[in-house]
Amino acid sequence: MRYRSQSVAYWYFAAAMVLFGLQIVFGLLSATKYLGPDPLLYILPFDVTKVIHTNLLIVWVLTGFMGATYWMVPDESRTELHSVKLAYIQLVLWLLMGVSAVIGYLFRYGTGNKLLEQPLPHKLVIVVCMVIFLYNIGMTIWKSRRFTTTEGVLVLGIGSAAVLFFPALFEYKNYVVSIFYRWWTIHLWVEGVWEMIQGGFMAYLLIRLSGADREVMEKWLYVIVGLVFIAGIIGTAHHYYWIGVPGYWLPIGGIFSALEPLALAGMAIYAYSAIRRSGLSHPNTLALHWTVGSALFTLFGAGLLGLAHTWPSVNKWTHGTLITAMHGHAAFYGAYAMIVMAMISYALPALCPQRRESGTALGYWAFWLQIVGMFGMTLSFATAGIGQVYLERILGLGYLDTQLKIQVHFLMLVATGSVFAAGVAAFIVDFFRYAPRFEVSEEKAPDPDGRSLLAARA
Repeated sequence: MRYRSQSVAYWYFAAAMVLFGLQIVFGLLSATKYLGPDPLLYILPFDVTKVIHTNLLIVWVLTGFMGATYWMVPDESRTELHSVKLAYIQLVLWLLMGVSAVIGYLFRYGTGNKLLEQPLPHKLVIVVCMVIFLYNIGMTIWKSRRFTTTEGVLVLGIGSAAVLFFPALFEYKNYVVSIFYRWWTIHLWVEGVWEMIQGGFMAYLLIRLSGADREVMEKWLYVIVGLVFIAGIIGTAHHYYWIGVPGYWLPIGGIFSALEPLALAGMAIYAYSAIRRSGLSHPNTLALHWTVGSALFTLFGAGLLGLAHTWPSVNKWTHGTLITAMHGHAAFYGAYAMIVMAMISYALPALCPQRRESGTALGYWAFWLQIVGMFGMTLSFATAGIGQVYLERILGLGYLDTQLKIQVHFLMLVATGSVFAAGVAAFIVDFFRYAPRFEVSEEKAPDPDGRSLLAARA
């Protein structure tokens, strides 16, 4: 750890891990409800467990983004964080908002707007937290007088995410209008500016872990950001197919949805070229696993599977089915969950000096169990979704009759989900097994110009 204020990141990471564990619990609970009698039907029905599962995903990933930013920005700017106190105030407010929102969902207290179910008071707290966050990061960069491209893309992504939350603050009486503007937040987050955040973290990690030239990495970053703006933002139109908007959105959505995988392919090539050039020379190979894994799984889940079901002639059959869940689980995990775990794996040896930099055996088990489990879950959702589309939307069977005929795929889902949950549990245990000790040590820090310590010594 090069700067004492980077220790703030540990508490954000710790909170993210607890929320991640809770998300998995509610996800498994939701999946088991498909399999038969539900003893919790009148206590925790499916609609409640699903809302909590999806909202915990958003909250823990954003918590991880915040912690990773509080680690990365001082390192890139070569200065202490502007205000550690503000960072802790922000964390307390954020967690109070998240916990009280989840408790509220148990009592049906929410707006009903998918993924934006938070009541208005909670949304206002989110705005306050984002203002504190942007101010703290902005002042840190300002006082350092050092602003890298990697840092700039990250801050642009975070700032854009904050701005794009504003449509979620308004209540729309018309359902079509409500859904139209909901995608301005949800799609433009997860298929737009969040990809810029991922790109910023990935560039930082590849520069630090691979010893790759900063100029080369930043040129790749410009390409990725350009593709995100061209394809990801206009590609919002692929959500407009069936909500009553004018027909011209159909070709726009189809064309730009087909272009979206280009940004993700660029990110995968970008990671592969950096590692191929330098090899696995950095001692923190666990962080390298998560970093490269994020690039490749993003291309698979967000890119290829997204294209496979958002093309208009396909989406008219698959929209709102388990095919959507197939794409959503793989995309979110590869793009955002994995990059947060990459940043945690990179920072943790400095935050817990007794931990081996190369990673622990439990850490590698966590990586492979999660990869295998998520791939199995993706296949389970895919096969269940194909069966659902054929039986329900082509043959015309009723929803419940269809569900009975695809039960075997939900058995597969629960089995592979349990493997994934074991991987998450292993990662969380590995995170907390060593107590933090915040020591500033120049010797263990990577070279600020982007070369790994090993390369610098050579």
